Amino acid sequence: MFEEKKKQSHTSTSKSETLPLLPLRDIVVFPSSVMPLFVGREKSIKALDLAMSQDKKIMLSAQKEAKSNNPSSKDIFLNGTIANILQLLKLPDGTVKVLVEGKSRAKIRKFINNDEMFIVETSEEKHENFTSPENEALVRTVRMAFDNYIRLNKRTPPEVLISISQIEDQNKLTDTLISHLPNIKLNDRQKLLEEFDSNKRLEIIYQHIQSEIEIMKTEKKIRARVKRQMEKTQKEYYLNEQMTAIQKELGDRDDGKSEIKEMEKLLENKSLSEEAREKAGKELKKLKYMPAMSAEATVVRNYLDTLLTLPWGVYTKDNKDINHAEDILNRDHFGLEKVKDRILEYLSIKNMVNEIKGPILCLVGPPGVGKTSLVKSIAEALDRNFVKIALGGVKDQAEIRGHRKTYIGSMPGKIISSLKKAGSANPVILLDEIDKLSMDHRGDPSAALLEVLDPEQNVCFNDHYLDVDFDLSKCLFVATANSVEGIPGPLLDRTELIRLSGYTEIEKLNIAQRFLIPKQLRENGFTKHKVNYEESAILEIVRYYTKEAGVRNLEREVSSVLRKIARKHMKKNPSKKSLANQKSMTTEKESKAQSKSFLISETVEQKSVFEYLGPRKYRISEHSNKAQIGVCTGLAWTPYGGEILVIEVATLPGKGKLIITGKLGETMQESAHAALSYVRSRAKFLGLDNSFYHSLDIHIHVPEGAIPKDGPSAGLCICTALTSAFTKRPIDQNVAMTGEITLLGRSLPIGGLKEKSLAAHRAGIKKIIFPQDNIKDLSDLPKTILKDLDFIPVSHMDEVLIHSLLWTGKENDKLKQKLKKNVKEISPISSLNLAQ
Repeated sequence: MFEEKKKQSHTSTSKSETLPLLPLRDIVVFPSSVMPLFVGREKSIKALDLAMSQDKKIMLSAQKEAKSNNPSSKDIFLNGTIANILQLLKLPDGTVKVLVEGKSRAKIRKFINNDEMFIVETSEEKHENFTSPENEALVRTVRMAFDNYIRLNKRTPPEVLISISQIEDQNKLTDTLISHLPNIKLNDRQKLLEEFDSNKRLEIIYQHIQSEIEIMKTEKKIRARVKRQMEKTQKEYYLNEQMTAIQKELGDRDDGKSEIKEMEKLLENKSLSEEAREKAGKELKKLKYMPAMSAEATVVRNYLDTLLTLPWGVYTKDNKDINHAEDILNRDHFGLEKVKDRILEYLSIKNMVNEIKGPILCLVGPPGVGKTSLVKSIAEALDRNFVKIALGGVKDQAEIRGHRKTYIGSMPGKIISSLKKAGSANPVILLDEIDKLSMDHRGDPSAALLEVLDPEQNVCFNDHYLDVDFDLSKCLFVATANSVEGIPGPLLDRTELIRLSGYTEIEKLNIAQRFLIPKQLRENGFTKHKVNYEESAILEIVRYYTKEAGVRNLEREVSSVLRKIARKHMKKNPSKKSLANQKSMTTEKESKAQSKSFLISETVEQKSVFEYLGPRKYRISEHSNKAQIGVCTGLAWTPYGGEILVIEVATLPGKGKLIITGKLGETMQESAHAALSYVRSRAKFLGLDNSFYHSLDIHIHVPEGAIPKDGPSAGLCICTALTSAFTKRPIDQNVAMTGEITLLGRSLPIGGLKEKSLAAHRAGIKKIIFPQDNIKDLSDLPKTILKDLDFIPVSHMDEVLIHSLLWTGKENDKLKQKLKKNVKEISPISSLNLAQ
């Protein structure tokens, strides 16, 4: 027997040392380990610079919360590692790559106040090894366990075993082993760092190694089982089979039996139609006898999932309070009185009969006038779920009706998918951009929509994917479009059009003040700041920075001004930070004072709009205020609102050739020929020689030649410009006109009078000449337009000449009197009477 020699565990604390601190995220650096670190935080970089300027020693300690970008002293573990900086490299992106070597464990005794970086007072913890038979046995056991781990873990090179076997120091051994166990969590690594007893560290490491060995053995068993189950023709299912084996090992899978039971339970509780219940029962029965991972089982499972998750018999309760609906429409939209009245009438009738088998509402108007938001307001007024179906660019009829189950990647159509998304069988469904539907060899989607929108047929809508009828009669469909011309005829027949024209300046001003500016203040983070828009500034933006019927660009310009204001103030105060980025040592009182000093107070005036948005983008008028010969102002309609169209006519020596430029369509070219024929037929009446055109070439030009133009409403304007050019009489530039002409000089009715009137009002025109048959359309115009403009209805071209040409001199007076005798003069309609 011999006396067992034993050294007791001895731990000593060296003298205190003041070092810069580098907080680490998700990393624990141990003594004897070399590790690269990437550092980006300003405090951390300064700490590295300080360490490099001294003895290259730095304290490394992990953060308790890795997500914290600005940790305080409470967020850092007190136990860490003193390390030497081996190499430091500053990268182009401002970050620093540093290579550190852990030297010894240490404990933070005190944090020294420093705003630029963390500086701590540390004490190095030194501990000596002790040996005993028990200790030696523990070391051998750990070495053997690690040997088994290396054999199972193919990712770790075998050379590691040689380096481990050469380490005699127990502390260095434990720290080296930890670096080769990547799956140990951060908290467990920190506990190992804080444990100064090498025996206890060896025990903890042994537990982790054994745990990893068990996991790897299980993985090996799973891989072997998967390999046995696979056949040569099933290699493509390898990953799925591996997942199945894992789930079997964990006991979380029962070959799909629980999924089938869940579907059976859903089938019992859902109020499906008899047809759908019978279909679901048959499919569920087939699914029971199919292999869980077969391709056909996946198809059946997806079909049943779609069928059973549809809102069969689920209806939301309608709010029938018409006053509530009116309040919501007025809250969300300014103006649009006739549109609101029509919607309220529609809702009133619906509440009376509970079910309307009439046409579907279709809101038609240029972009940005509020079509989509109106539909959302209808849904809110009725307390119904809202869902939107975008039809722009849809070419395949299967996108409406769905694909048949036999196709690969088949799915239900947009209608059934939207019902599934809405979660009820009576939502408000918005069919957006119905005029943008197109078609190709795969069918016509507009034809598929006929069944959806027909109240006589949509009671039993049949989606190709479901192959069972679903009742759509309780759904409220509302469509939107930019222009009527793009809506297919049969589809148009099933809808009731509600036209939304553009807004006047006053309406845009109110919309900006009530809706757009508050919304942009919220979205751009100005809720606590004071930014006011003067009326003159808003009107400046409306007139000179936007040219639209709606308010979408107006909202963009308002937002642009706010961004410029934010940038200007941040440039003046570069050192200001938000409260979230204040230093941890700043008191609450100081933070409030700093936050208050950073509040933005700005008033946007008319003269400051130029500073924010630059030079004016548009002119308020497209016409000259000076009377000119051969230059006439016309009015045009576009899907985006009304436009001013200037038509110019020049005569030059030639042989009677007619030149038409400006990229005019066929209809406008025909109008030009008809207008010229009319002037030639009236040559003697207008005091012209019958052969006046033989020695002249006539050039008709519409500016902005790169933009295609066409439409049946330019005849009067072209004829007036031709007459002015031939008779050398100037045209009143305060007059604009619209209307088509016949060879006999009759004025034909046109469309879009409201949009054209709004364009004339924006351009500052005083009088509008229009066909007499369009007098009925004046009731649709806002009262402000009727008060500001004189509307002159005409039935013949001679009346147009009386009101558009400037008559001065005796000869002109004679011709004017002849025109008056030829047709009965119609005086301008009283704006006051129209407004009333």
